[in-house]
Amino acid sequence: MNDCIFCKIASKEAPAEILFETERVITFLDINPINYGHTLIIPKEHYREFHEIPEEISKELIIVTSKLTKAILESLKPHGYNIFTNNGRFAGQAIMHCHFHIVPRFLNDGFKFRPHPKSYKQNEMKQYGDLIREKIKN
Repeated sequence: MNDCIFCKIASKEAPAEILFETERVITFLDINPINYGHTLIIPKEHYREFHEIPEEISKELIIVTSKLTKAILESLKPHGYNIFTNNGRFAGQAIMHCHFHIVPRFLNDGFKFRPHPKSYKQNEMKQYGDLIREKIKN
């Protein structure tokens, strides 16, 4: 038996405030929102991290995320929004089922999403670019 709470929500074995769903994707309100209207978008099938998801489902996740973002903007009228996904515990993933967050942002909401940026030294940007480019598969 799968004890993943998101799998249980996707199969309707656990309650959630479902907003929209397709055959392969389901969206619902986060039970512990950063701001009200904080929405989660998940593939119904269990994938631990984003890179594991087949391309056709990844495309559907992005399309559904866009649809939900527009609905949040029209209904809640936030000043802005964040869309993000955490992959792996080190990156802050708490539920090990890949999911996107849409967080409506409001003036003075107190949520900080500002990492401390680094700077590349001479030629480092090209070196990192080369490392990544050589692993890109078409």
